[in-house]
Amino acid sequence: MDINYGYKQEKLNMTKYKVVVSDNRHGDYSIETGILKKCDAQVVVENCVTEEDMMEKCKDADGILLDMAPMSKKVAGGLENCKIVSRYGVGYDNVDIEACTKKRIHVSNVPDYCEEDVSDLALAHLLACVRGVATKDRQIREGGWDLGRENVFRIKGKTLALLGFGRISRCLFKKISGFGLKGVLIYDPYLSKEVIEQTGAKKVDFETALKQADYISLHMPLTSETRGIIDKKAFSIMKKTAILINTSRGPLIDDEALIDALENKKIAFAGLDTHNVEPLPEDSPLKKLDNCVLTDHTGFNTQEAIIELKTKAACNVRDVLEGREPKYWINKF
Repeated sequence: MDINYGYKQEKLNMTKYKVVVSDNRHGDYSIETGILKKCDAQVVVENCVTEEDMMEKCKDADGILLDMAPMSKKVAGGLENCKIVSRYGVGYDNVDIEACTKKRIHVSNVPDYCEEDVSDLALAHLLACVRGVATKDRQIREGGWDLGRENVFRIKGKTLALLGFGRISRCLFKKISGFGLKGVLIYDPYLSKEVIEQTGAKKVDFETALKQADYISLHMPLTSETRGIIDKKAFSIMKKTAILINTSRGPLIDDEALIDALENKKIAFAGLDTHNVEPLPEDSPLKKLDNCVLTDHTGFNTQEAIIELKTKAACNVRDVLEGREPKYWINKF
């Protein structure tokens, strides 16, 4: 179905370039339109879901602003004019990088747009779990009072482990550094001890991080190596009073092992913004657990972050159409 926006009124043949928004998730594209208009590009908003949709709607695009639609080998192979695929977001799991590179199509993302926002939510989840805020709120609304001190903690004097030490993790580290922690442990096999320890944190191996931490926050990318890394064995290593926070990728955690750990008090709490299946299924056991705080994969979603995301994604396209390299270039060739 064609979506009629005010900025689609002009005829495409009156502009030099055609830029397709592959799937309409934001509704308002005035930011992108304003930026791309300066390089004589027309923004066309589509609602692509399948490969076939992409091949039909994006075939003649000079640039593509991509959200969740598939940029597969098949789709990339059918693009006739495309110079850049600019992904809305940090991840680019839905893009066949090799296929795009073969066709000399730039692939870009926006890796730094939501570090403040996701780290804010990671901290919010930690605070909610440490003091049982969500649990107490539910119980008080149901008539409860004088709810006790079980699994309610103090932050000062505790040890935090950050699994992964990229932009968001470092932002969280800065925010929480004034809370009086005993120490911050970092597990990141791709960073040297010197790089980590110059920040004031301590580089440790995976098992040490799980064993010594009171609070564990996940900030790893989802890869074949990290998928399900928090499994039954990992939970058996953690303290029974441990709190686990995940604002990164849901599949980093084995759901069955997580549910078992929470139900049987192998850990104290979990704060989860990302999930293995999204939306979270209606019958998910996680919804019934008082020692689990849930949000709807919303860490990135603040007004400021979305403005930044849309601006930077559009600027990636503009730069390539004007003959420059995109600022956030993934597949350099």
